[in-house]
Amino acid sequence: MVKLRLDRELLLNHITDEDQILNMRKLLDKLEIVLNKHTIETTNFMDPYQRRLARSILNRFLDISYRELGGINKAERKVIQVYPEYLAHEDIELPIGFLEIEGGIRTLSHRDFLGGILNLGINREKIGDILIHEDNVQLVVKREVLSYILMNLTQIGRQRVEVKEISIDELKPGIIEYEKIFTTVPSLRIDVLISSVWNLPRKESQGLVKSKGVKVNWEPVERVSKEIIEGDIVSVKGYGRFMLNSTLGMSKKGRVRIELRLLK
Repeated sequence: MVKLRLDRELLLNHITDEDQILNMRKLLDKLEIVLNKHTIETTNFMDPYQRRLARSILNRFLDISYRELGGINKAERKVIQVYPEYLAHEDIELPIGFLEIEGGIRTLSHRDFLGGILNLGINREKIGDILIHEDNVQLVVKREVLSYILMNLTQIGRQRVEVKEISIDELKPGIIEYEKIFTTVPSLRIDVLISSVWNLPRKESQGLVKSKGVKVNWEPVERVSKEIIEGDIVSVKGYGRFMLNSTLGMSKKGRVRIELRLLK
């Protein structure tokens, strides 16, 4: 049997983000395996921007199906499972698993939990959302690393923790902590909002954008004049991220009243 060879250059010529070319090549490798061997392949966890790029490739093929899996519907990070179109997804085993952490967790942050897992030598791309609740923390992970985390994650920072496997039905959305910021700005340009949130000179916020340190909805931006709309999430390397939650009209001086949410 002659193996199908995908034209990678043709399939990737619409993607201008050079940082994502390697990820999309890995996706094409898995797609080629599915088409040639009629097997089931799963990517590592991807953010919404990466999955949008992946869909732009996968939707060109009629002989495959795919599904995005993150444990909960509104998961930020999800894997993409690709399989022959004649298979029913109900008959395919989930490639992700779920863990729950209990113990001295009240003083720990999302960063602490992520750091504790990565300190085990696990790649970030194997870890999905970290769902923080009052009494426990739930993890979504690739099934291939689940047992290793279960056996080896006994401490986060200085806190002793206990980890157990749970079912997908036990997952629940995490608590999203944020600080509300009400302010007025001359416009909704990205550099203006960055300056407003962190009290930075405009020149400095523009430098962050131009140096590829800023993403909008996980997509890198380099245009300082980009307008932000309600619901957009802006992340700034070294500072954090915020969401433009709502615009509240104009002030008497012609400035835009807004509510921002600084995500913790």
